[in-house]
Amino acid sequence: MSPSQTIPPQHSAAGTGHPRSGDPHAPRDLPRWVRWTVLPLLVVVPIGYVAISAEQSRDSGMDKQQEAAARHLTRHWPSGLQQRIYQVEFPTESHHPGYLETNSWDVSVFYAQFSTTAGGLDTFLAKIGTSRTALRMGNTAISPAQAKAAGWNFDVPRSYAGVSLHQVGDKPDHEIIVDLTNPDAPTVYVVSTVNFQHGFGGG
Repeated sequence: MSPSQTIPPQHSAAGTGHPRSGDPHAPRDLPRWVRWTVLPLLVVVPIGYVAISAEQSRDSGMDKQQEAAARHLTRHWPSGLQQRIYQVEFPTESHHPGYLETNSWDVSVFYAQFSTTAGGLDTFLAKIGTSRTALRMGNTAISPAQAKAAGWNFDVPRSYAGVSLHQVGDKPDHEIIVDLTNPDAPTVYVVSTVNFQHGFGGG
């Protein structure tokens, strides 16, 4: 065989499909300790993240439950928008306000309270569509469940009078109790309920 027919060594190595020794681009087998250390971590670490995420999700759910259980009236004036939506307009001559709003998919409930003057009570009742003559003695207008949600206690012996107002459509219903123990400084408790299903059902 003439020198011109001799196959170059690099071509011979490429033809065999095996990398030449010392080639910096050639892949190398991982050491045994790497395979036994790193590969298990690739399995264990994701499992650890899943467990941590599940624990955090559980804690978040507990926090939300505790937050819901700790709901109480905000001792401040509700916004003008809230007063318009729930048709509960606080009279100007009122004090010691408080409110709580709860919402679900089809019902929103607004709990409100304030103390006012005799004239302020008449003004409030007129704006809400009723009058002092519609009040009936007793504390049955607001249900025990509603009172509990707002943190109200109507079992204390007081001079209570109340009225329930129900409207057609998506307009709010009102349950009202007035503490008339001091006629010149009555305290008003209101539960305004907006039921969105009524708006679609027409009932």
